[in-house]
Amino acid sequence: MSPDLPIAVAMSGGVDSSTVAAMLNRQGHSVIGLTMQLWNQRRLPELAGAGATGRCCSLDDVYDARRVAEQIGIPYYVVNFERQFEDRVVKPFVEEYLAGRTPIPCTLCNNYIKFDRFLEMADSVGAREIATGHYARVRYDAGSGRYQLLRAVDGSKDQTYFLFGLTQAQLARTLFPLGEMTKPEVRELARSMGLAVAEKGDSQEICFVPNGDYAAFLSAYLKDIGAAPEATRGEIVSTDGRTLGGHEGVHRFTVGQRRGLGIAAGEPLYVIATDPRTQRVTVGGNEDLLRGRFFAGQVNWVSIPGLDRPTRAQVKIRNKHAAAPATLHPTGDPGRVEVLFEEPQRAITPGQGAVFYDGALVLGGGWIE
Repeated sequence: MSPDLPIAVAMSGGVDSSTVAAMLNRQGHSVIGLTMQLWNQRRLPELAGAGATGRCCSLDDVYDARRVAEQIGIPYYVVNFERQFEDRVVKPFVEEYLAGRTPIPCTLCNNYIKFDRFLEMADSVGAREIATGHYARVRYDAGSGRYQLLRAVDGSKDQTYFLFGLTQAQLARTLFPLGEMTKPEVRELARSMGLAVAEKGDSQEICFVPNGDYAAFLSAYLKDIGAAPEATRGEIVSTDGRTLGGHEGVHRFTVGQRRGLGIAAGEPLYVIATDPRTQRVTVGGNEDLLRGRFFAGQVNWVSIPGLDRPTRAQVKIRNKHAAAPATLHPTGDPGRVEVLFEEPQRAITPGQGAVFYDGALVLGGGWIE
């Protein structure tokens, strides 16, 4: 940390970022609180009935962040990033779903807003470093001359899966003060400092998708921007090509999905694949979801400079997926890698992130093709 320069804290209004701001302030650092206004939650009123419980970045969260900043006595500003957020997160999210892939908006937000535009805003207020409430760790490795990203001590809260897109320049200026703490320790610290949000629950939902209803959001958003969706009706077929039913659009399905298929069968069926070109959804049994290999593109090597030979790693294909042993194979393209698992994994989903670990160390990550 640079003691003579302020630290800009990304304050979301939750207990984690609030604790970070109060910790740093208590330690004697000059702290500036910044909240990013990302999405107008009064937009798309037809979704209002879905509720907004558990969503991050709400107006209530802005109020809570301001209240904490006033409580601990630090300067506080709200920065409107709605246009950038829509361009870099919401629109790609919609495009990916319509293309039959399953995107991760939180990773896009981290890559292009929370650690990109936010650093620019930190510059504008004279801050050299930024701090967030993410559960992760950063260290500098003198041997390689690189900043390394590591899992948090609290494995149940580790958020490195969503941070694989961070660059060396961003890591060099980023602090994760909660990386060595457990969530119960953070809450207890918040209580000891008397923070108004000490008992506030964690956000669970994507900020612009009420209650996780992606299909409803897509329909409402496309109507809002005047982009009538193309014909989306299609067939649901078995793995052997039998027609089992129909559907209203492949964007309503994701690989591994079981509920909401709209067909009756004598055994559990899961989505195996979607094809936006033919609007065909293929379903099958659980065993049909197992795959042993895939390619990841747009790979960002975080803690290592790149891959020049087959390398053993543990690979996560979803946030809640237990990282599984695999071998990473270079393809000749530094931004693309082939992943071969020791044992087949369930529901490897195009559009999701694949993150590569060596123990606690985040080697890098990319997008499943």
